[in-house]
Amino acid sequence: MFRFFVSKKRAKMQWIQAPSQSNVDNLKNVRREVSRHFRDKMKAYIELRLRDLKLTVRYKTIGTCIDASMTLRRGTSLDVI
Repeated sequence: MFRFFVSKKRAKMQWIQAPSQSNVDNLKNVRREVSRHFRDKMKAYIELRLRDLKLTVRYKTIGTCIDASMTLRRGTSLDVI
């Protein structure tokens, strides 16, 4: 991750010192690469968090259904007595 900031800084300094079209293109490419990297990292993180949340919700829903059925069984057995 640190290498992206170094390469971006190096490309920017190169462009400032010698503002040629090749340095401008290099800076654009480096910026695009850094943005793509962090966008992909963020996307992977969000997908992981969503998967965890879906599993958590699924387990809580199953647990709630099991608890509700246990309560119903107890309630019906107490009503019979």
